Amino acid sequence: MKFVDEFRDPDLAKQILGRISQTVTQPWVIMEICGGQTHAIMRHGLDQLLPDDISLVHGPGCPVCVTPLEYIDKAIRLSLEPSVILTTFGDMMRVPGSEMNLLTARSRGADVRMVYNPLDAVKLARENRDKKVVFFSVGFETTAPNSAMAVSLAKRERLDNFFLLVSHVLVPPAIEALVSSPGNRVNAYLLAGHVCAVMGWCEYEAISTRFKLPMVVTGFEPVDLLSGILAVVEQLESGTSCVENRYERVVTREGNLRARQLIEDVFSIVDRRWRGIGTIPQSGFALSSSYRNYDAETHFGLESHVVNEPANCISGAILQGLKKPPDCPAFGKECHPVSPLGATMVSSEGACSAYYKYALTTQRK
Repeated sequence: MKFVDEFRDPDLAKQILGRISQTVTQPWVIMEICGGQTHAIMRHGLDQLLPDDISLVHGPGCPVCVTPLEYIDKAIRLSLEPSVILTTFGDMMRVPGSEMNLLTARSRGADVRMVYNPLDAVKLARENRDKKVVFFSVGFETTAPNSAMAVSLAKRERLDNFFLLVSHVLVPPAIEALVSSPGNRVNAYLLAGHVCAVMGWCEYEAISTRFKLPMVVTGFEPVDLLSGILAVVEQLESGTSCVENRYERVVTREGNLRARQLIEDVFSIVDRRWRGIGTIPQSGFALSSSYRNYDAETHFGLESHVVNEPANCISGAILQGLKKPPDCPAFGKECHPVSPLGATMVSSEGACSAYYKYALTTQRK
């Protein structure tokens, strides 16, 4: 397939692996911030091909995984309202709340619908004026423009029955929080190509300078990822640090200016809780005052509350790169995709689901 096969070229991958092996001289811990990259690494076995001195750990770059339990509970509560149609992405349907998930709520009569785009929810609001349509809006900066476009369209059409339940989070503050934490052991970061396609990489430059932290923007194919790892290792071994772009075919320094402007028009930056991590200052989006009438939390009077994770789930440590999924005693036993304890096993971008799907399956064979 044009523009894809060349980034899956095994000969080129071997060449880059050889250069990595020739360059590395000491142990380094590298975090890929994106769950999509984690799945690509596990699917292609890249972690098994790298030199032993390189350890890859998995960050909080799975939007479903870091959505707090209390927001799942809020979505479930809204879905059980007779007047509400609750819409969201498919991954959110099976994420466990404190008592049930959205699929269970639907089995109990809730009108919960999976959509592929928040604009689908706007269409539902247009066609069901007697109902209140809520889109459960989660994700990083990648999905924020679509949500912003949806609520902007609803305002333009004066749809007073459309609302967003917003749980968007931002990557740069999360990296800064992880690097600043006492238990940090990460030496460098692979940045998420799709987030940077929207936002660019300007925001990471100050973090890289402040913490002397190599950071490389990468894509999602084997050659993309290996090229990013090579760039990181070259910086680490030479004692330099900067933000480098190895996803040039998609990402520019400034990102998508129109998408960024749309986000800025609709959202404001607020403190946000991250599942398994806690509150990170200025790390999330909320609807700005101009769009407050479309805020589901305000309209329905949803109160904030904090719900603790299951005691036998270590997803918080996994999201911070402190543990790997096989370190969890429940992994593959009490916790598996059919009956997950935490969101890292549910999501198609979760680290636990990646290990269960690829590493554990390989071991069974």
